[in-house]
Amino acid sequence: MTAVNEAGARVAVVVPAAGRGERLGGGVPKALRPLGGRPMLVHAVQALSAAELVSQIVVAAPPTLVEVVSRLLGPDVRVLPGGAERVDSVRGALRALDDDIRVVLVHDAARPLTPPSLVDAVARAVLGGHPAVIPVLPLADTVKEVDADGRVLRTPPRGGLRAVQTPQGFRREVLEAAYASQDGDLPAVTDDAGLVERLGVPVATIPGADEAFKVTRAADLLFAEALLARRPLAESGRSS
Repeated sequence: MTAVNEAGARVAVVVPAAGRGERLGGGVPKALRPLGGRPMLVHAVQALSAAELVSQIVVAAPPTLVEVVSRLLGPDVRVLPGGAERVDSVRGALRALDDDIRVVLVHDAARPLTPPSLVDAVARAVLGGHPAVIPVLPLADTVKEVDADGRVLRTPPRGGLRAVQTPQGFRREVLEAAYASQDGDLPAVTDDAGLVERLGVPVATIPGADEAFKVTRAADLLFAEALLARRPLAESGRSS
């Protein structure tokens, strides 16, 4: 991967993939659960590699499976041991990026069908001047805020709410500052843009993609299998 965009900046993608994903089950890390005969992580990285603006991909894998994941992904992807928490994996991957990387995307391995066009759209928005960009979709369901006992506290207006997807994109110095600004251990973080918001940095949104849904439960995996089966052979990466 040697892509250099029109602004002369290089774009990297960090993929934290060291989590266990216990809700999905299966006895293997979620990123390595099979989808269409190949691990979800392979599908996700294939989409990232197909994006026009991506120059480097760094994957944080389960520490005991680094060699296995390296063989799966090939020599163009840098694989390093992930941390105990997602934030540890992202921090380690940031330190592993090439020095001339200027834009960093963070992508969930559990979004294996994310289209390359969305990856490029996020990168292009950051290159166009936004310090932070996230893809979003309008919510179809009403949302309730509840207390610890499950009692409804309020019903926020749905019109101003959005479901957030990945990849999330950042100017490199912005994301590094977001992690560096935290004292001690970070709370459980699933949204890197949330850390950037704490710095007072504006986060822009772009339209997400239906295919970029997150595989969290068994039903999601079945849905992903159905969508993958409908893709052309060349796009899905399956052999005849």
